[in-house]
Amino acid sequence: MIPQQWAPPCGKECTNKYAMLTQIPWRVFCKKGCDADAETWEECLEECNELCYKDPVLKDRQWSAYIDRSPGAASHSEECFRACVSGCGYKFDIPSKEVDKVRPNRPPKPPPVPKPIRPPVDPNVTAEDVLSTSA
Repeated sequence: MIPQQWAPPCGKECTNKYAMLTQIPWRVFCKKGCDADAETWEECLEECNELCYKDPVLKDRQWSAYIDRSPGAASHSEECFRACVSGCGYKFDIPSKEVDKVRPNRPPKPPPVPKPIRPPVDPNVTAEDVLSTSA
């Protein structure tokens, strides 16, 4: 066996596509697409969705959508998904034109909740003006 044959064809395609050092994380996600347990193209895409986009940590809590366990910033999740889908495309011999058309099947994150505005503190109020409640 010669060295070019050591790597599986799918993984080799990922290495070629994401050859630059700055693309190492995306190469890893591409290879995860290659190594997915999925038996169909659609199942592979779903695995990429689960890998690159995580659901909120606490369901039914709007603020928990910001505790995201995906690869970081939204753009990183999108790049992860693109790379993983590339791996799925290599695995199932899907033409690159069709691979490029795939979009993540994720609802958009809710907009950030504005912080409540505190009323300004009156500088003329002293501690003596504040009523104390003692038992």
